[in-house]
Amino acid sequence: MSSREPIKALALLSGGLDSSIALSLIKSQGIEVEAVNFHTGFCLTDAHRALGRTANKNGTPYRNEALRAGAHEQIPVRVVDVSKDYLPVVTKPRYGYGQAMNPCVDCRIFMLTRARKIMEEIGAKFVFTGEVLGQRPMTQHLRAMQLIEEQSGLPGLILRPLSARLLPETTPEKMGWVDREKLLALTGRGRRLQMLLAEQLKIGEYPQPAGGCCSLVDPNFARRLRDLYDHRDPESIQPEEYVMLKVGRHIRITAQVKIIVGRNESENRFLEMWRAQRWILTTPDHPGPTTLVDGEPTDEDLAEIARYAARYCDGKHAPEVTVLARRGEESRTLRVVPRGEYDIAEQML
Repeated sequence: MSSREPIKALALLSGGLDSSIALSLIKSQGIEVEAVNFHTGFCLTDAHRALGRTANKNGTPYRNEALRAGAHEQIPVRVVDVSKDYLPVVTKPRYGYGQAMNPCVDCRIFMLTRARKIMEEIGAKFVFTGEVLGQRPMTQHLRAMQLIEEQSGLPGLILRPLSARLLPETTPEKMGWVDREKLLALTGRGRRLQMLLAEQLKIGEYPQPAGGCCSLVDPNFARRLRDLYDHRDPESIQPEEYVMLKVGRHIRITAQVKIIVGRNESENRFLEMWRAQRWILTTPDHPGPTTLVDGEPTDEDLAEIARYAARYCDGKHAPEVTVLARRGEESRTLRVVPRGEYDIAEQML
């Protein structure tokens, strides 16, 4: 290996357990590695950052795990924002959705097509990932893997080190760039062996395996996203609206109007950021959440929305509650009877 010309490879790196192991395995074979991490706008941590949260309930900081993994292995990581170009993948996936709104096959094709361009740009010979055969139902079975390779323009050039010995031999293996015998034969959804490997490889930090960080696989997020697409032209939707889908309680008022009700102080602050463009409702006489109006309400709608705002404040059992509605320089004060506890469920998204 030492007498041959140095070989460079590009890692598709999430920074999770599997991709961290793949990175360590390839780097240990003397391959020069660079990595890429794609930002699609649908990562679960996007909302945490937007809300100003720095750590989860256990005190673990929210961070870009790909950058952490790259720093651990001392390799450069390129973070690429593809959020605008990625939206058509979500709205019109050629190969359909999974159980939620996850266009997994189209997503892999999109990312690996982008990775191919970067591979060519930096002079890398192949791309590798942390995929494990049989771990995910849509993309990690042999037929899907072969389809993704063909559609991304990388036939034979995607190495999956964790399952390589269970898969057809790739070009990097045939050419002797990597030693196939030093690669693995993992399969299935379990992570016990990976955790043991991480310990052996001294990969001390990694996020706990929990199905990835994509919001599109979350049924609650998917339900809200479907509702958004049902009532809006996807091309008119602004990037912050996707983050809003992860924030607060969402209630559909009419086909044209829905509201978002904050659940805590950080969500209230986030919703207040958009008060210049949208109606914001608060209850000045009672502690309570901020209510953001998405859409253009009629006067009748606004009065009804005020009843929802009153329902979630500390004065929800009062005969009447004062609600302040503001949009830009415009403001209105409404006295309303709070909505009842059980007549909201059907409209909740």
